[in-house]
Amino acid sequence: MKHSPLRRALALGAISTIAAVAAPCVSAQGGYPSNPITLVVPFAAGSGTDAVARLVATRLGERLKQPVIVDNKAGANAQIAANHVAKAKPDGYTLFMTTNTSHSANPWLVKGLKYDPVKDFTPVARVGELPFALLVHPSVPAKTVQELIDYAKANPDRLSYGTPNSTSLVASETFKYVTHTQITSVPYKSSPQALTDLMGNQIQVYVADLGSAWGTIKTDRVRTLAVTAAKGSTLLPNVPAIGKTLPGFDITSWNGIFGPAGMPAEITERLNTELQAILKDKAVQEQLAQVGFEVWPTATPAEFATYVKDQMARWGQLVKQAGIEAQ
Repeated sequence: MKHSPLRRALALGAISTIAAVAAPCVSAQGGYPSNPITLVVPFAAGSGTDAVARLVATRLGERLKQPVIVDNKAGANAQIAANHVAKAKPDGYTLFMTTNTSHSANPWLVKGLKYDPVKDFTPVARVGELPFALLVHPSVPAKTVQELIDYAKANPDRLSYGTPNSTSLVASETFKYVTHTQITSVPYKSSPQALTDLMGNQIQVYVADLGSAWGTIKTDRVRTLAVTAAKGSTLLPNVPAIGKTLPGFDITSWNGIFGPAGMPAEITERLNTELQAILKDKAVQEQLAQVGFEVWPTATPAEFATYVKDQMARWGQLVKQAGIEAQ
């Protein structure tokens, strides 16, 4: 069957139009990245997540041959950063290094959350864990978890603790719930600020991430009683887990990288591949250990997606158990 010249022209025009539209997409993905990448961090400079992000960003930039710029968007318990990334173009140039605060705890702690941790993001890879430790000011006459419990019971409302993030909040409230102690909660905007006030005795108890507290823990300005993870921490092998005194106590903070929802699979896989190589590097592992971080990557984006869903359910149980009401 013969087609008229007009039909042939229209068909060729349509094919050309499709090719013109598709070409930039193919080029953008095939040549990714061709511009600097922004890695958004939901916490302030000096926080544990910020320290990890800067180390990973440097190595990722070297491998991708493009700068990876860390952008701190702190505030609102990680909501500001999460909302920003959720609305970003899913082209691989805006990434999000975040923790259980935005993706596990906020759904249970925040009323009217404006983003969905699962639907609004593309999981790339879990990076690892940021261990937390129970610290007290040296003026507190307790050298063990049990001694802290006994002192708190004998002195109700005399102690206060800082809560700059969801892990600190949930761990502290769980501690109070399980031990039936009365300790006053003091909210903070950042981990470094809470740590400063602990050293200054404005607060006496603080469940701190090792990332921001690592240097201070090595001094006599605070006393480390325990770590929050039941398995303990390889970074503090001689410090017991809270679970040794309070069976079943097991709280830790995970860290991972996401993109906005709808990020192309090719870009997601490329980023995952590069991150796997970075995190296998012994030098990188040693650098991260120096800022109190334990490397523990997921193998695939799909594995990370499953982990995120499981952790959201886990944190829902922790929040409900501690009796924390959404605000």
